[in-house]
Amino acid sequence: MKPVYISAYAASPAFTRWDPALEAELLPALCALPGVVGLEVPWLGALHPHDPEWFVRHVPPGARLAVTPLPWVMRRTAENPSYGIASGDAAGRAAALDDLRRVRADIGRLAGSVELVALHTAPRGGGDPVALSASLDELRSWDWGGARLVIEHCDAVRPGRPFEKGFLALAEELAALDGSDIGLWLNWGRSAIELRDPDAVTTQIRDAAASGRLVGLTFSGAAAEDGPYGGAWVDGHPPLLSADPDSKSLLDDAHVAEALAAAPEAPALGLKVSRLPSDRTAADVVATVARNLDVLRRLGA
Repeated sequence: MKPVYISAYAASPAFTRWDPALEAELLPALCALPGVVGLEVPWLGALHPHDPEWFVRHVPPGARLAVTPLPWVMRRTAENPSYGIASGDAAGRAAALDDLRRVRADIGRLAGSVELVALHTAPRGGGDPVALSASLDELRSWDWGGARLVIEHCDAVRPGRPFEKGFLALAEELAALDGSDIGLWLNWGRSAIELRDPDAVTTQIRDAAASGRLVGLTFSGAAAEDGPYGGAWVDGHPPLLSADPDSKSLLDDAHVAEALAAAPEAPALGLKVSRLPSDRTAADVVATVARNLDVLRRLGA
């Protein structure tokens, strides 16, 4: 099985109910699951939503971390529609770069355990590929302590259709990556939200893989109708369908297998699924994540 990063913040109760004892049990247990090499963790203006010092002390030994500032980016774009590394507005682009300087400073506290840092091509609904290229040139000049930068593709603007993120199109992101060592990461659910067609997601994954830029693929569901993990076409991270048949997830076994086949050379995978509504303990959450991992393993990940 390829190395897998588990999205700790999608599965953890910590982002709605802070329980240090539960979290201290959960993080190492997720890392102990077969094939798991580390965790995707969010940056929300700091390394943890409640207690950054606690998190620095409780990173599981040996865990490889992928840091995503996307929750912070979404908060900032709500406050300032011109915010983002792909902003044509100089002040909005500068604000996004300033925040990434803070991300860089914080990951320096994690003793070299950060392997990936995700970038997102905000602003929403109006990104500028030229501005993105300028931002990437600047970001590449910084010392990231050995962490690799990756653009995580999110749903792009599509005419006549509401968007969740509304960032740049995949082709624009790939063009901006030309000539750089920055990678590309895809999220199945976010591509489904963009394309509204599970089969089209397979095609997008295949196209991304053909570019030679794809370094990772996250398995996270999406739903075309309201369900236990949120409304239709929202980024609620529903589980794989066979791991929770009530989820209404479009990510069934056939599309998992097709996604894996479309990106055979991608060196790493992610798993980003919400805990079951009934999950209360760390053991409950670990069991939910393990069921989803078992699907990936069974289908040849």
